[in-house]
Formats: sequence, structure tokens, C-alpha cells
Amino acid sequence: MRRTTGIAFALALALVAAACSGGAETTTTTVGGATTTTQGATTTTQGATTTTQAPVACVGKIGVMAPITGPAASIGEEQRNWAQLAVDMFNEENGTSFEMVEGDTQLDPAQASTVAQQFVADGDIIAVVGPAGSQEVEAVGPIFTDASMPFVSMSATRESLTDGTSPTFFRVVPHDGEQGPTDARFMADELGAKKVMIIDDQTSYSTGLADTTAATLEASGVDVTRESVSQDQTDFSALVSKIGDDVDVVFLPWQIAANAEVFGGQMAEQGKDAVLFGSDGLFSPGDFTIEGAYVSSFAPDIRGIPEDAELVAAYEEQYGDFGTFGPPTYAAMIVALEAAKSICDAGAEPTREAVVEAIGSIDLPSSVLGIPIRFAASGDIEGARFFIFRIEGGEYVLVK
Repeated sequence: MRRTTGIAFALALALVAAACSGGAETTTTTVGGATTTTQGATTTTQGATTTTQAPVACVGKIGVMAPITGPAASIGEEQRNWAQLAVDMFNEENGTSFEMVEGDTQLDPAQASTVAQQFVADGDIIAVVGPAGSQEVEAVGPIFTDASMPFVSMSATRESLTDGTSPTFFRVVPHDGEQGPTDARFMADELGAKKVMIIDDQTSYSTGLADTTAATLEASGVDVTRESVSQDQTDFSALVSKIGDDVDVVFLPWQIAANAEVFGGQMAEQGKDAVLFGSDGLFSPGDFTIEGAYVSSFAPDIRGIPEDAELVAAYEEQYGDFGTFGPPTYAAMIVALEAAKSICDAGAEPTREAVVEAIGSIDLPSSVLGIPIRFAASGDIEGARFFIFRIEGGEYVLVK
């Protein structure tokens, strides 16, 4: 309606001008909605229309799956807080309006499945950060695959998670195919272990890591014995009594740090002097404090990275102290946000399918973890590695 009125008005002006010109030749031309009227030496353009595509509003929800309550709550709360900090800072720096939706999994596969179904049902959720545990990833994989939902874990390390079964899955931490050999070589080469007892906690994360660690130890000529205990058990005195005097190291690829604390205390009560070595699941300074014990981690202590100083200060001011589970969550959230924003910048809507493709192509030259973030076709991060810490005076001190 507006365009027709503009043309009619231009034609009326042309007729009036012709009457006043005393018969001067008048030419009227319309091109692309613009009307140009020429009278003698005068040219007038009326009704020109310029159409500019409105920018795509960069909005959407990112779900976060973490054990916010339950036996691993200290880890889950840290992960939740770092994810929220990432969203807040990203929105402020980029003028975006992303929201975070938290889902408490309690480190339980059944609860993780329930949360996953809730996230899928919310059409505004375009990506998920998490879950935290490998057993949870296995549980939600089919749900997210069917919904084309991208999900980026910040701490799930079982090697088989990236075997292609869950094509929308990514992780910002290395897998246990790297952790097991790293821990095993340290036990054999640095600790001089001749005999190691490995006790898994019957989860898929634990049994897989126990297998890879045992294989490397045995290949190095170390004698390995295996035991298994339920993650729900809290009295380990009978198991501790099986630790022979010839055992140099007891390796616990567990996820509940409080259980390992009890185990270490019962070792001391029975006079067992084997070195206690925990996997990345036990990196929890507030819960696992056995003096002289070792623990591996899929991430560095970012307080030692100069480029992260401002970020560390911002987190500590708002939330307090932290360990190594939080920063990878920040990295995973930034991956999801950058992927979504890249789609908005291209003038498209950040759908789940589009975000999956964008994450697979992401190339961040730097990150909070001190390394670039790029993903292999499998969904594994490239160039990540494990670190080993020793507990000294209640502090986790990097040794390798």
C-alpha cells in the first residue's frame, strides 16, 4: 500500500510540474520502486525504497547437566558456577541474550536421562553442556542423538564415548586412553612401583580407566591385582585388609572423593603404607585430602596461567575457591556460545542441527585451559593432556 501511494504522488507532482513548465518535455521512469521525473534540466526522485535485512537476534538457551546435589555436589556446584560465569561474561561482551538452564543429574544415569528428556522437550534449548560423568553420557546419548542435540562434556573421559555412537557429542577434556597410560607410566617410572592394586567402583568410567591403566602397567613389567567395589559402599575396611605388604601403589579410578577419603583413612588405621593414587574423578581439594596421595587431572590449575588472571579473580570474587572441574565447564560453555553466535552472525537461526555443525568446525586459538580448542571428527578435543598432582599440606601441587 505504501509503495503504490508513493508512485501515485510522484505522478501527480509530474502533472503539476508539466502545467507550470509551459509545455516542457516531461519524462517519467520507474525503476525498482523509485520514480524519477525529468523536466528540462531538473530531475527529481520520489519513493525510493531501500530494504536492509534485520540482524538475527542471537538468543537461545544452553542447558547444563551437572551433579549439583548428591555425593559429588562440590564438583557439580563448581561446574554450574563456571557455566553461569561464561554465559554472563559472553553476553556482556557480545551483546547476545543467551540463557542458562541447569539440570541436576546427581551423577546418576537415570536422573541424567530424565533431565535430558526435559531439555529435549524445551524447544528453546539449542545445546547442552554436560553431562559430567561417562556413565551419564552413555545414558543420554541416544536421547540427544534422536533430537539432534549437541552436547559438550566438561569431564566425561571414557574413551569409547567418541566411537561414533553419539554423533552430536563433543568433549573439551582428553579421554582415558590418555589418562590410563599417563598415570601408569608415572607409577612405574617416577614412583618405581613393582606391584599395583587397582580397585574400580563398578561404573563404566571406572572399569574402562582401570583396564587401560592395568594394560600399560603390565606392559611395563608391573604386577597388577584387581578388585572391585560398589560406588554406594562406604566401609572399605575388609578391602583395605587385602592390601599386601608388597603393594607399592593402590590406584582408585573413582568418582566420589569422599569415599576415597574414607578409604585412605582406613588404610592409615590398618597401617598400610602403600601410596594412594586417584584418577581425575578424585580431584576435589575439599573432599580428598590424604597427605602424600597423588591424583591426576584432565585440566591444569588455571591459576598458573597468566592470561587467566582476570578470569580467576572474577570467579573468586563472585563464587570463591575452585578446583579443576570448573574451568573445563567454562570452556565447554564458550564452545556452545561461540558456535551459536557464529550462526547468528551468518544471518541464520541457531538451531540444534546448525549448532552441531558449527561446533564441529570451531577453531578457538586460545581458551581458559591454556590451549586452542579444535575437535577431531570423533568429537575429541585435539592436543589435550593429563596432569598429575601430589597432596602436600592440604594443597594440590603439580608434579607432572
